[in-house]
Order: sequence, then C-alpha cells, then structure tokens
Amino acid sequence: MRALLLLLFAFVVMGQRDPILVPEVSQHEVRVRQGFTGTELLLFGAVLDPQGRAAGSDYDIVVVLKGPSQPVRLREKERFAGVWINAVSSDFRSVPSYFAVASSRPIAQIVDEKTAAIYEFGTDYIQLSPSGVIDPEEQARFKDGLVDLKTRQQLYKQDFGGVQISQQVLYQARISLPSNVVTGTYTAETFAVRDGRVIASALAEVDVKKVGFERLVADYSQQWSLVYGLMAVALSVGMGWAAGRLFALI
Repeated sequence: MRALLLLLFAFVVMGQRDPILVPEVSQHEVRVRQGFTGTELLLFGAVLDPQGRAAGSDYDIVVVLKGPSQPVRLREKERFAGVWINAVSSDFRSVPSYFAVASSRPIAQIVDEKTAAIYEFGTDYIQLSPSGVIDPEEQARFKDGLVDLKTRQQLYKQDFGGVQISQQVLYQARISLPSNVVTGTYTAETFAVRDGRVIASALAEVDVKKVGFERLVADYSQQWSLVYGLMAVALSVGMGWAAGRLFALI
C-alpha cells in the first residue's frame, strides 16, 4: 500500500513539471461604432513553473485568434456563352469568420505537420468541416479558394515571427482586427511548445460587439425582421419619390 502511494505521489509530481501559461489580452471588449476602422489587440503573458517562478527553459509560443464560426457556401464561377455563371459549389459547416496565427518562429521549425494540424497552427491547417461527399482534390481547391478570399479581405492572416519572447518568461504578440470583422466572441488560445510538443495552453476571450445606433439597427432587424424590411422598402420608395420631385422642380 505504501509503495502504491509513493508511486501515485511520484506521478503527481511528474505531472506538475510542465510550465503554466498566464495569458492576458489588452482588450476583452471591442466596441464597433459608426466609422470603426479596426483595432489592434495585444496578446501577452508569462510562462511559469508550477511554483510560480520563471520556467527558465527554451520554448516557443504560438497564438491562435479565432472569430465565431459560421456555415459558408462557396460557388465556383464558370464562363458559358460569354457569360459568367455559377457552376459547382461546396458547403462548409464551420468556417471561422476570423483566423489569425502568430508564432515565435516558423511553424515548420516548431512542430511537425501532424501537431500543426491538430492545433490549427496556420491557415493551411484550418478545420472547415465540409458538408456532404466531395472529391478530395475538389475539396482542397475550394478550401484554398476560401482561404485566399478571406486573406484578401484581411480576415485570415499569419505572422510567423510575430511573437516576441523576453528572457524566456514574458511573451507578446500584436494582431490587428480589420473594420469588417464579425461581431461575437473571439477566442485567443496561446500554446507553449518545447521539443516539438505542446507543453501548456491557455484560453482568453474577446467580445466584439456593436454599440450605439448600429447595435439598435442590428437588434431591430433580427427581432422585428418583417417590420424592418417593410420600413426599409418604404424608406427607399420615399427617398426615390422625394428625389424625383426635387429634380422636377429644378
């Protein structure tokens, strides 16, 4: 019995050797108002041993910031009789509205491809959950097209070297949010990696929400969609009639 207890204690002590991540975000709430041009988040923290002291060993840091997921249907355009028309399409059940990765070194120098795929360390490893049966090559083509589209919209980005580590204790990374971000809860997950293995991880959240008149309009359009649509049509017709009358008087 005593030997069993000693063995159990040894396993507990061994389990506490891995360091602990203490993450923080410069803004836990981002308010989107009229004229919002984007903002920059500072993700920072420390890597400590279980006793609260500096970890004191070499490690790498990878930060993954993800926005709310949403279903997406991607259509491929095809030229037919001189006109561009919708051809084949592909559905993805869970597409991050925003995705950014920052690391202390290139991912290939930190972990192998299998580990990178498990933790989504880059846009090449985003798990999009395709819907239905689709040819693997065609699925890969649609995925590459979606990532390219999101990248050009500044909604997907990666900065391999964007994490700064000071004295193997403190780390920081700056990630920008563009003006066209989707509102909702964003997750900032930080990973400490040593010898190709994730030894610690921690999660922080950022709430992106509309405030002021923009929030009022968004809430009204969702809760009273029929009335909102009728008012929008009435406003358009009224403005068109007013513009016509004004030009008639000139």
